[in-house]
Amino acid sequence: MSTVAVTDATFDAEVKNSDIPVVVDFWAEWCGPCKQIGPALEELSAEYEGRIKVAKVDVDSNPNSAAAMGVRGIPALFIFKDGQVVSNIAGAKPKAALQSWIDESI
Repeated sequence: MSTVAVTDATFDAEVKNSDIPVVVDFWAEWCGPCKQIGPALEELSAEYEGRIKVAKVDVDSNPNSAAAMGVRGIPALFIFKDGQVVSNIAGAKPKAALQSWIDESI
């Protein structure tokens, strides 16, 4: 499964009401560090298929979701489990660090 594009309108359905944990990546097209972690998130999405969902929220197109989560800088990553935030990190991280963070959180 590849990453899922989530909008303000679909945030609750895709993230908060998901049956499996969701990694939410708040990003923007103009953000260099966001682009750096994009391929790692795609790989992790495939590696964890069926165990987690990776959702991407473009903060420029969907400011309400970002504001509701208190996102002040991007990339900002959150893990939701049973509709609640269980962990979050900010900034670009290497794939191994992202994988460790996911493993510790789910």
